Amino acid sequence: MNEQLSTALVVLLVGMITVFVVLSLVVLSGKVLISIVNKYAPEKSSKKTTTSRTSPITRKSSQISSSKVAAIVAAVQQVTQGKGYIRDIKRIT
Repeated sequence: MNEQLSTALVVLLVGMITVFVVLSLVVLSGKVLISIVNKYAPEKSSKKTTTSRTSPITRKSSQISSSKVAAIVAAVQQVTQGKGYIRDIKRIT
């Protein structure tokens, strides 16, 4: 019984170490890939203003009141800290 218990503990230890090493390699390779992509392919910044981003919404959504559209736009701006914008508003029924 003692031999079986020690064999089980060795198998458990080897399995846990293997899982730890593989997951560490996945995380490390992901971080390296992200840093390489950010270094050689930086994100292009858009120079659009907030009014040009929201103007298609008010034209497309004639069924939604302008106060609701303004509230939705303000909420998106607040949550995304100015990085997000709304392309379209659709009613889901």
